[in-house]
Amino acid sequence: MKKKIISLLLTSSLLVLMLAACGEVNKTETGNSGNSASSTEKGYTVAISQFVEHPSLDAVKDGIIASLADQGLKEGENLTVMFENAQADFNNIQPISQKIAQSNADIAVGIATPSAVGLVDEIKDKPVVFAAVSDPIDSKLVTQYEKPGGNVTGASDSSPEAIETLINFIAEEFPDIKQVGIVINNGEPNAVVMAKTAEEQFNKHGIKVIPAAIANSSDVQQAAQSLVGRVDAIYITLDNTVVEAVDAIIGVAYEHDIPFFSSDFDTVVAGTLATYGFRYYDHGYEVGQIIADILINGKNPGDINVITPQSYDFIINEKAAAEMGVTLNDSILSYVKDKDNNLLK
Repeated sequence: MKKKIISLLLTSSLLVLMLAACGEVNKTETGNSGNSASSTEKGYTVAISQFVEHPSLDAVKDGIIASLADQGLKEGENLTVMFENAQADFNNIQPISQKIAQSNADIAVGIATPSAVGLVDEIKDKPVVFAAVSDPIDSKLVTQYEKPGGNVTGASDSSPEAIETLINFIAEEFPDIKQVGIVINNGEPNAVVMAKTAEEQFNKHGIKVIPAAIANSSDVQQAAQSLVGRVDAIYITLDNTVVEAVDAIIGVAYEHDIPFFSSDFDTVVAGTLATYGFRYYDHGYEVGQIIADILINGKNPGDINVITPQSYDFIINEKAAAEMGVTLNDSILSYVKDKDNNLLK
């Protein structure tokens, strides 16, 4: 009987040791102090706060998720994505940011300036990455682009040079345009900064800017209508509230034959005339590479430079031009480098 008891105890001890060893095998290494991720067999959790759902910002999110998948972080396998949408309501920013701050997310991602600012204000103990932010320095997300320090880095989606290039194109190829209307939400800091830059560039060509202010997306159609008969063209910045309702401006432009220029690829796809820009999916893909560098490689966010788009081109919508009564001559079409992808039929 004693031998059986001793044998049973030895067997139990061996079982406990084996289970402990298995538990150690299932654990993975965590990153350095720049990565607060709890790396387990379940993978990582990425929390995304997006200001509003519209084609450009949705493309950023899709690009991020595709990029992470290409780097081995796949939803349903080793990646969980928490997604919060503020629905263009600034009152939703703080509650969403606090929710993410209190969650078990390994990294927080803010798409568009209001959402990014909300996360940075609330989160100090985990990495924060921003995307689709026009001026991260003016928005006080970082103090510099190169090695910004702290727990924040990301990608800006704007450059004054791109705005200048587009406006030079408008002035050179559309000499009859003397007054341009800008539909703008003055509550979006990024939109204000870009509109100021645009106005300075238009003024250099003797083109007067007439603003049409809105408070929310439901005001966009009325603002566009208010410009009819007062302007020769319409222009919008990367203004999320305006872009959410861009179809309303497109309708006014088509009805009254007003050339309508915008600041991003996706609004040209939607029906504006032209822009000098890039694909927001590619922008998101680059942000996904930053996120993976932090999660997988343990990089410190503050050591990663803030990036800007590199692949700019003119994008022109031929069908939209016809709807606006615009004739696209060879000189205008020559601005498009990649005609297979950026000259939209």
